[in-house]
Amino acid sequence: MKNILPRSVEAMSALLSTLPSIGPKTANRLTFFLLGRQEGELDEFGQAFINLKKNLVTCSKCFLISETDPCIICQDKSREQDKLVVVEEPLDVLAMEKAHWTGLYHVLGGQISPINNVSPDDLKIKELLMRLESGNIREVILATDTVLEGEATALYIDEQVNKAQKEGKLKGIKITRIARGLPVGGDLEYADELTLARALEGRRTYSNRD
Repeated sequence: MKNILPRSVEAMSALLSTLPSIGPKTANRLTFFLLGRQEGELDEFGQAFINLKKNLVTCSKCFLISETDPCIICQDKSREQDKLVVVEEPLDVLAMEKAHWTGLYHVLGGQISPINNVSPDDLKIKELLMRLESGNIREVILATDTVLEGEATALYIDEQVNKAQKEGKLKGIKITRIARGLPVGGDLEYADELTLARALEGRRTYSNRD
């Protein structure tokens, strides 16, 4: 069938369809929605895309996307400096903030997934261990997703921290895992505030040791 759509419309739909959860039909609907906007609104969209990554850095402490290094969370001395939540992605930090977490963060940048060729070396796990060597952190809360890959990532971190403590590189660090309130197989970023708050309150000591 002959394509009757202008090339600019085709190009926009093709680009939108590369976004997560956006199929070809949804991409077409979004494209025609944009076509119905005023030119000034489209200019704002375009400028927002252009500026999206400008002036952004990755925090050298927690690896959150930020406008400053260290980020505003790492700079905030009023937060609990001895408690550290380990999350997979920056969006998880936003979820934890909505649950009124007052400690610090460490963003791994993903989860261990052999099927997707993601190994521990691809994540910020070495950086986490180096951060713990500062001696300020007393509790590490593993807040990775409760899917198989998230559990494997939590287990690996627990093993590495325990190993470092046995070797004398670390000491006095308690490992806990968020549990109550989060469904198995659920993603942290989609959890509501109350669920996350309860999960934090119900965290338990995490260890694979006998």
